[in-house]
Amino acid sequence: MHTLLITGPGGAGRTTVAAATALAAARAGQRVLLLSGDPLAGLLGDPLPPGLSVARVDSGQEFRDELVALQERGSALLSMVGARPLGAEELTELPGSEEFALLRALRRAAAAPATDLVVVDLPPLHQAVATLALPAQLRRYLARLLPAEKQAARALRPVLAQLAGVPMPAQWLYEAAARWDEELAAVQAVVEADTTEVRLVAEPGPAAADTLRLGRLGLALQQLPVSAVVANRMVPHGSADPWLAGLAAQQEKYAAEWAGEGPVVALAHLGPDPQGQDDLDRLAAPGGLVPAAPGPRRPWTVEDRRAEDGVLVWVVPLPGAHKRDLDLVRRGDELLLTAGPYRRIVPLPSALRRCTVSGAALTEGELRIRFTPDPGLWPRTR
Repeated sequence: MHTLLITGPGGAGRTTVAAATALAAARAGQRVLLLSGDPLAGLLGDPLPPGLSVARVDSGQEFRDELVALQERGSALLSMVGARPLGAEELTELPGSEEFALLRALRRAAAAPATDLVVVDLPPLHQAVATLALPAQLRRYLARLLPAEKQAARALRPVLAQLAGVPMPAQWLYEAAARWDEELAAVQAVVEADTTEVRLVAEPGPAAADTLRLGRLGLALQQLPVSAVVANRMVPHGSADPWLAGLAAQQEKYAAEWAGEGPVVALAHLGPDPQGQDDLDRLAAPGGLVPAAPGPRRPWTVEDRRAEDGVLVWVVPLPGAHKRDLDLVRRGDELLLTAGPYRRIVPLPSALRRCTVSGAALTEGELRIRFTPDPGLWPRTR
């Protein structure tokens, strides 16, 4: 199954492009599921064409259901401390619940039967990058704070539970952590799959260019490939109006710059906001919205340059990065990488764990980190 994640700067028309992409793919004979947090009835109309289905992310309901279930699992502990559980009707979703609801919906959509393509209408670009990074980050936090191998008192917990008269909180906590880790691992597998890619939607201009550069940087840090940029709301050439002519020239300039970094799909400005399948068909008419099968992701490779320079080089592709954007810190067997407003903590490949960091350089969109073998840890050769 192919998963296409669509995001971009706020107000760029990403929901409209997501709907037009899903509709065009369904028209081409694919079985498509469109996932969005926004209501799409007015945009897509009724009935939907054969092959297209829509699922809405209801973050409020997801939050209420999850918290009620959490209270039920911890009912013994709540009774022990005299707490009164909250009813579903009392609960109002908290900030951050939208991201978790989206990730759960993404996991369910990726497992949907009889589906060839899942088109996901993500939040604005910065929020989308942070959301896609959440599963791996939270799994790392769980592993550090509640490591499964540290459950030394497992054999004593039944005895302690009988003495206290209630299930021990530690057991409940570890069981909840194991369940959360399983759910996060399933979402992480979808995000990191070779069949998942990102498409960015932006209206060409200076503000969007800066946002796209940083967004691409964050996606590259998470090893998420950008398949194309959709240059949306392109105004026509040749207008006698100087203002429209200037806007068209500016859009063409930035669209051409983006084309130097990867594929660009240009969509014309329709005038009024698109409403209904006829407008979406007009938007997709030039072609290019139906995604092809994604190729393999570009790996972070380790180059062995011991013979030439006495070092190993870890090559991290970060297209569009500037030196001022980057920072890195070695901490044990992990590397803390910062790229603009984004950060990722990655485990070192086994060969590099026996080395010390001896430098780094940014060359043609690649961060090349040099590691010098530690004589005390590196196997000796004759």
